Amino acid sequence: DLPLLQVIPNKTFRCMGLNVSGVPAEVPNTTQNLDLSFSNLKSLGSDYFSSVPELQLLDLTRCHLQTIEDNSFKDLHKLSTLILTANSLQYLGTAAFYGLTSLKKLVLVETNITFLTDLPIGHLHTLQELNLGHNNIASLKLPKYFSNLTCLRHLSFLSNKITHISKGDLDALGEVNRLNLTLVLSLNHIKYIEPGSFAKIHLGELVLRSSFQNFNVMHTSLQGLAGLQVNRLIVGEFSDSQRLVNFQSGLLSGLCQVQMQEFVLICFRKFQNNTDTLFNCIGNVSSIRLVDLQLEEVSEVPMFSQVKQLECKKCKFKEVPAMKLSLFKELRVLRITKSKHLNSFDQKFESLSNLEVIDLSENHLSFTRCCSPQFHKCPNLKHLNLSFNSDIRLTGDFTNVKNLLYLDLQHTKLFGPGSYPVFLSLQKLIYLDISHTSTHVKSQCTFCGLNSLQILKMAGNSFENNKLANNFKNLNHLHTLDISSCKLVQVDRSTFDALSELKELNISNNKLLSFDPVVYKPLRALTVLDFSNNQLSVLLDSVLEILPDSLVLLDISQNLFECSCVYLNFLKWIKEKQELLQNKELMICHTPAYVKNVSLSSFDLSSCQLNANMVAFSVIMLLAAVVFLFLIYKYYFQLYYSLVLLSGCKHSAERGDTYDAFVIHSSKDQEWVMKELVEPLEGGTPPFQLCLYYRDFLPGVHIVTNIIQKGFLSSRNVIAVISTDFLESKWCSFEFDIAQYWQLVEGKAGIIMIVLEEVNKALLRQRLGLSRYLRRNTYLEWKNKEISKHIFWRQLTGVLLEGKKWNH
Repeated sequence: DLPLLQVIPNKTFRCMGLNVSGVPAEVPNTTQNLDLSFSNLKSLGSDYFSSVPELQLLDLTRCHLQTIEDNSFKDLHKLSTLILTANSLQYLGTAAFYGLTSLKKLVLVETNITFLTDLPIGHLHTLQELNLGHNNIASLKLPKYFSNLTCLRHLSFLSNKITHISKGDLDALGEVNRLNLTLVLSLNHIKYIEPGSFAKIHLGELVLRSSFQNFNVMHTSLQGLAGLQVNRLIVGEFSDSQRLVNFQSGLLSGLCQVQMQEFVLICFRKFQNNTDTLFNCIGNVSSIRLVDLQLEEVSEVPMFSQVKQLECKKCKFKEVPAMKLSLFKELRVLRITKSKHLNSFDQKFESLSNLEVIDLSENHLSFTRCCSPQFHKCPNLKHLNLSFNSDIRLTGDFTNVKNLLYLDLQHTKLFGPGSYPVFLSLQKLIYLDISHTSTHVKSQCTFCGLNSLQILKMAGNSFENNKLANNFKNLNHLHTLDISSCKLVQVDRSTFDALSELKELNISNNKLLSFDPVVYKPLRALTVLDFSNNQLSVLLDSVLEILPDSLVLLDISQNLFECSCVYLNFLKWIKEKQELLQNKELMICHTPAYVKNVSLSSFDLSSCQLNANMVAFSVIMLLAAVVFLFLIYKYYFQLYYSLVLLSGCKHSAERGDTYDAFVIHSSKDQEWVMKELVEPLEGGTPPFQLCLYYRDFLPGVHIVTNIIQKGFLSSRNVIAVISTDFLESKWCSFEFDIAQYWQLVEGKAGIIMIVLEEVNKALLRQRLGLSRYLRRNTYLEWKNKEISKHIFWRQLTGVLLEGKKWNH
């Protein structure tokens, strides 16, 4: 049997795959979250969970349950979430869910349910979410007891066998105001919706994705929604299960009798000049979202349209259709994003007096003469987002948009800023982001005219001679300034004289050697200062004296600190200001060599009590260190790898535990690693800390040193993401060889193999000796299916939790 896994001490336990007949005796009565998934329970009897009365979440996924008898969950008055996914239930007692007085979420996905009348849930008055997806339900006739579920917010019939919806089926929803209820009918096989079925029904959201077999069925069925009042209606397809590909003229005509605040049309691949009727029945909707449509042109816009918000995401526009969009006279918010074909902005928006927000981010726009010519008679435009595009030339003409408050141009190559004052007419602007725009600041009047500016972000750019001069002299109201990663080596003494209201300053990731107190003394309102990753060796007494009392967060990590007794006051100050300092674990000694990599917080102050003999000894050791370092520098590659092979890695007790795992992967798999591995693990509960080469390796340190010292020696485990690109990478081959060597020396399994499903099996057998390694060791496979992901995450987190130290 697999061991019991304690995720959060005394509160959360994972017993996945245990062959148990009840709650394990090791689980204390204080447990709040219990995972018994993939066990072999078969049936639940009365008072089955009486030993854990404090439960708030119970997961019984795939426990081979067939029978749940009366009072199985009795006295679980605090249980709010019950998951019964993938159990082939044959019998539910009429009092099966008795005692669940606080239940909010009930998941009955893939539980062999056929009739809603068989569900004994009418007494669950606190229920907010009921998920009945992937069952055999053929009728949407809601039993009378649904009128008792007044708190219900989410009701899902995803992927059932509903074919017809008849008048009276939803009457139980009409007896109570359901303006907060989401009803999901996606992935069914609806053939007909009888007119009147939704009459007088009020819903928060209705989702109909991949619900109809063909155009005629969808056209006829949408007419059956007449009389429905809904805040948001979502209609369309799923990208991986499309039944309807072509959008045909008149498809949405049935929506003329539906009252809705927001309409979402999603995932239609072909629009062959059949869009003239797209807005006919939704022209009076307040908000319209068109997502993942191969829409090349905007449909004809009805007269007197009431659309206030319009979003086109992942459409196929080649140019911004400003002329057509200008016919939406009530338009206030317009978003056209993530359209890879959108590269032209030649048309202009005309006479949109209510327009306040335009978001054209994450496209491929390339145009000149920004930004006044594109907006004629749009006096109320406040927010303009042109970030993550190709390139834009700013002329300095903002006459037609002089009321702008927010301007976002980050990660778009800009021409103009830095050479002359292009923002001179934006007197009201309070937010400007020109980060990573290839801007090179030559003129000290670059930001002239921005007299109201409060937030300025320009990370990743550069200044003339890599020096900050008097560039911010007119920004008297600035609250936030980000000038990180700007290659700065010097800051003039008058740079911040005008910034008396500045609260947050990020000047990290530069090459600054010192912290001049004269430079930073004017910043009396500063609350957050990030000076990390520079080349600072010490904060002198004169600096410590001028740090403002308002400062609450200070980051000086990843600098080149000198831990010398000459700077004893600074080292004492570090120990006294632990609450103020951020990322203390990254504040380490750089010199002298004998304390290199020692944490500043743990530096032994008593070592500064020196005598003559110790001084002489230190000088000798210093000279020896210089000679030693010279030899290492000269014969680095010959010595370094030999040293690794001869000395081996640290023993487990001596290994650092900065990270839970060091991730080996190809740089071409970085997107998968960030989205599918790093975000769930570092953002989950409990959080894990991963070591990633592009984020955690120290700049300026040899890559081999980083791999071994920052990667293997600082991590409890190694995760190898095996893909085709991994097999073809020499660096990945090197890292995996070192990982196997470390595993051999330590005498325990520490490599977690994750094989992506698209890996070329033939190539796998040829490269790295991986084929033999995988035959002898258990590994994880990543498959893009929900149940496979479910198993994957439980296995992976289970391994990572072994030996994890808890901070109480």
